[in-house]
Amino acid sequence: MSNRASAMRYARALFEVALNESEPARIEQELSGIRDLVASHAELRNVFESPGIPPEAKKAVVRSLVERGQFVPPVAKLLAMLAARDRLVLLPDVLEAFRAQLREQQRVLQAEITTAVELSADQYDALQRRLSAATARQVTITTKVDPALIGGVVAQIGSTVYDGSLATQLAKLKERLAEQH
Repeated sequence: MSNRASAMRYARALFEVALNESEPARIEQELSGIRDLVASHAELRNVFESPGIPPEAKKAVVRSLVERGQFVPPVAKLLAMLAARDRLVLLPDVLEAFRAQLREQQRVLQAEITTAVELSADQYDALQRRLSAATARQVTITTKVDPALIGGVVAQIGSTVYDGSLATQLAKLKERLAEQH
């Protein structure tokens, strides 16, 4: 089974537990905090990612981390299980899969917006409102800048891409002009 499929399985189980025992948003925050902690400390990252470190050593590090962090029981159990199975490397993927399930449960869509220049706060808010109205769901936006677009916006929501960039419009115009000759 691939790492992504395994991470999805762990996330699905964690989400089911979270709905019954805890607040899913808190679990997401704790997993995010752990992921950030691991990413910012090279030694801890090595423990989580290195196949050369035995699972018993990983379990000891996780036990210490759980005692200091005072995590909700589902997070503590997940970390212990991942350590015991030498699967701590899955933590970032489990977090992303858990977030996807949390967004789905909350009826929130994630949109990735690419523009030629940085959006102002007003533009960001207007775009978020338009996307929410168009999808009939709450939309959260992540943005990035790509000057190659020249102008306009490219929005990706799930697997659907809405390309309103000037670069694409110019390319289409070029194709139409080439067909006429």
